[in-house]
Amino acid sequence: MTSTTTRLLRLLSLLQDHTHTGRELAERLAVTDRTLRQDIARLRELGYPVHAERGPIGGYRLGQGANMPPLLLDDEEAVAVAVSMGLTENGSTGVADIDATVTRALAKLQRIMPKRLQHKVNALRSTTEVGPAVTGGREPDAPVPAETLTTIATAIRGATTLRADGHEFEPYRLISWQRRWFLVAYSLENHTWRALPVADLPAVERTGRAFAARALPEENLVAFVLREVASTGWKVHARVTVLESADTVIARINPTVGVVEPIDDASCLLLTGADKLETIAIYLSMLMMDFRVDGPPELVAHLRTLARRYAAATPPQL
Repeated sequence: MTSTTTRLLRLLSLLQDHTHTGRELAERLAVTDRTLRQDIARLRELGYPVHAERGPIGGYRLGQGANMPPLLLDDEEAVAVAVSMGLTENGSTGVADIDATVTRALAKLQRIMPKRLQHKVNALRSTTEVGPAVTGGREPDAPVPAETLTTIATAIRGATTLRADGHEFEPYRLISWQRRWFLVAYSLENHTWRALPVADLPAVERTGRAFAARALPEENLVAFVLREVASTGWKVHARVTVLESADTVIARINPTVGVVEPIDDASCLLLTGADKLETIAIYLSMLMMDFRVDGPPELVAHLRTLARRYAAATPPQL
């Protein structure tokens, strides 16, 4: 027979899931209807707003109350919340008073989290960096299973190689950027550094083979990923000559927009990309500088269409 405290916690966990009939709860908890009613009364005394609804689709459910009662999280929920708060803490929310609150909440959660779950959370937090936020982007999300991220993070911490789609590589760092995940890895197939989109990696598995850490391609791995994505990681890539110095353009653009290479003192080359032509057009309009599109031709045609529309929408000067 379970203790009253254990049974109350189990009942609370069930009520947090969805509505249950009294019979379902009594059967799940292996108690009588009378004991169930007593347990529900105890939860209400503790501040949990347990609502009872009559009728064929009625039952007990956990509702909203005047105060915030404690919550119960299963293993997957606890890991998800801790990792999400950790990424928010690393990247900063930009909202006054929220960052410190996130740090306190994360500390409370980690204090009570079992060690087996702490290992998962710590592996992900210690192997992940957060890229800068971008406003105005319209690229689709690329969700990744939590188990895949855990597998990669564990391999990074243990310095063991990974295998995906028949290729073996050494994992070094996870980069979270714009709700996308990238893995900085050294390919053992072609011996090059890569910024791999994790969502595109099929069935990642650990090989158990250890490796000695190599010298990184550069100290700032976030910048490495952003540059790789700008030059090779999008569905559409563009070469744009900007009629300003490279320093001026670099100071003006968000680092995720693209890679800037100087041509001379008065011009530079911008290598950029996106999953849609429309997004590149938005980036270029935000430059507020004169530029010339060197390619692709589809982008040139799209900008000409926009130019006609803007011209038609502008009344002639008197």
